[in-house]
Amino acid sequence: MTQSSSGAPADTLTIVLAQLNHAVGDVAGNADAVRALRQRHTGADLILVPELQLVGYPPEDLVLKPALAERAEAELQRLAAETGDGGPAVLVGTVHRCEGRLYNAVALIDAGAVTGMAIKHELPNYGTFDELRLFSPGPLPEPLLFRGVRIGVPICEDVWFPTVCAALKAAGAEILLSPNGSPYEIDKDELRASKIIGQRVAETGLPLAYLNRVGGQDELVFDGCSFVINGDGTMVHRLTDWREEERVTHWTRGAEGCWSCAPGELADWLDHPGDIYAAMVLSLRDYVERNRFPGVVLGMSGGIDSAICAAIAADALGPDRVWCVMLPSRFTSQLSLDDAAECARLIGAKHEIIPIVPAVEAFDQMLAGTFADQDVDITEENVQSRIRGVTLMAISNKFGPMLLTTGNKSEMSVGYATIYGDMAGGYNPLKDAYKTTVFRLAEWRNANLPSIALGRPGRVIPQSIITKPPSAELRPDQKDSDSLPEYDVLDDILLGLVEQELSVDDVVARGHDRATVARIERLLYIAEYKRRQAPPGVKLGSRNFGRDRRYPITHGFRSA
Repeated sequence: MTQSSSGAPADTLTIVLAQLNHAVGDVAGNADAVRALRQRHTGADLILVPELQLVGYPPEDLVLKPALAERAEAELQRLAAETGDGGPAVLVGTVHRCEGRLYNAVALIDAGAVTGMAIKHELPNYGTFDELRLFSPGPLPEPLLFRGVRIGVPICEDVWFPTVCAALKAAGAEILLSPNGSPYEIDKDELRASKIIGQRVAETGLPLAYLNRVGGQDELVFDGCSFVINGDGTMVHRLTDWREEERVTHWTRGAEGCWSCAPGELADWLDHPGDIYAAMVLSLRDYVERNRFPGVVLGMSGGIDSAICAAIAADALGPDRVWCVMLPSRFTSQLSLDDAAECARLIGAKHEIIPIVPAVEAFDQMLAGTFADQDVDITEENVQSRIRGVTLMAISNKFGPMLLTTGNKSEMSVGYATIYGDMAGGYNPLKDAYKTTVFRLAEWRNANLPSIALGRPGRVIPQSIITKPPSAELRPDQKDSDSLPEYDVLDDILLGLVEQELSVDDVVARGHDRATVARIERLLYIAEYKRRQAPPGVKLGSRNFGRDRRYPITHGFRSA
């Protein structure tokens, strides 16, 4: 371990970047992870852990509980005292209370005490973030002095704008170490590295280590993708995506007093759509494990949505923890029965067939008098879906596995789902994936096995599932295209209306039929009440249905 003698600044530093998967609210467990790091890296000078490591990120309103802040402070003081053993110092993210205010902070613990603290200045208040509701912004920070080296600690959002890094540079910072809790979005890894952090390095001329957390937390998932860029703009370290990693980095003060990090491994990050698939796998794994479910159960229809969900579940939990249940009605084709069975076999999951015909007949008889003068319509279709939901929930209640729902974002956008039927369940991996994305994921998974997957390599989804026209099979010869535009058309319209917040006129200008666009906008708005009652699912894009997009259920606005 490098120590500066007689107060002279250190000329070399060994810094461990610990890309961790912490648990929100598990203060003791998160603190123990820091203890274990110090035991594994006794020769390091400093360890950097993610934003709000002690309480977990994002804590949401849980952080308003005084007991949580008290527990975090107690653990911080215990950890600080333990650094009196002469081992590595730690920059640890935590909450800090001062004069009735709550701050998002990073404490420097070293030599048996808390020797410095950085407070987050830029508090995000958009999309999934509402930190201004929870925390007070700190003043423009100054560097923390560590072994005679002035280290700037911009926290997450602090590096997305130039102000904080510029202030740290002006105050004499020599190295920037940035702990983060930055959720995954499509293409965000390259945005962080190539544009945001690269720009901060170019502006300051300082080397910057960007450390992100990894793991799932309800509807968010964190991809890791940490890295180090030297002051000349060269990326010298790239940590893996989608898994924990501890990277030992070596830093040296040059002849002109400028610090640089010695080059190390540049990990490959998953390309699209593999990154989406990994996001679904990791988010489902952490959701199931941390909520202590023994496994999952899902309705296996023989269609592509349930097939990809079963594959994701097997890759997240292992095939032996996935229970696929085919619930055929009199409208279910033999092809769907065969496809469901073959898909479960390829995945290695348990497969069971429970026909719903007796229950449908019982409902028909029970409602015969009330419905005597009414034509058969979507009501009878929804009864079938709800019978399936009741059956699957009964299995979940009896044996304990969490019920997965399998509806994609295209369907949820326009309300092509049955509330209390196929929407019943605890989690939906496809909630933010459009139907066209689902098809791409199926083809990708058949050709690839992510490194974090616990499932089988090779083809897991029969080609006939991918190529046959999508159908709910709730009436004779039914196809999704009977009620909806073709999915490539529908998804482009929805990308405009949802992700880009375009008007009907704007979407029509992209080459779509006006009546179709206006109809889709209307369906989008009137389905809001269903989405409010849908289970959570992992955020993938910039506007997921949930914290990103908060529309009123009742409103009279139409853009056409």
